[in-house]
Amino acid sequence: MAKYEIVYERDGCIGAGACANVNPANWKMSDDGKADVLKTEIDESELEANLSAARACPVNVIHIVNKETGEKLV
Repeated sequence: MAKYEIVYERDGCIGAGACANVNPANWKMSDDGKADVLKTEIDESELEANLSAARACPVNVIHIVNKETGEKLV
């Protein structure tokens, strides 16, 4: 099963909360108003939900990379 890495540029987060709304299993809003990712290494079973969270981000600070190929999916 493929493994993926979530690369999150937290400094660029504007606190829109889209990621946490789309995928609350892996994204939570912090007390400082920015999102926190709970797991940065995911597998196929978690991929779709995290792709949706990354695509929902209005400032594109969430990226998902295939760890085997280095391909950036978002």
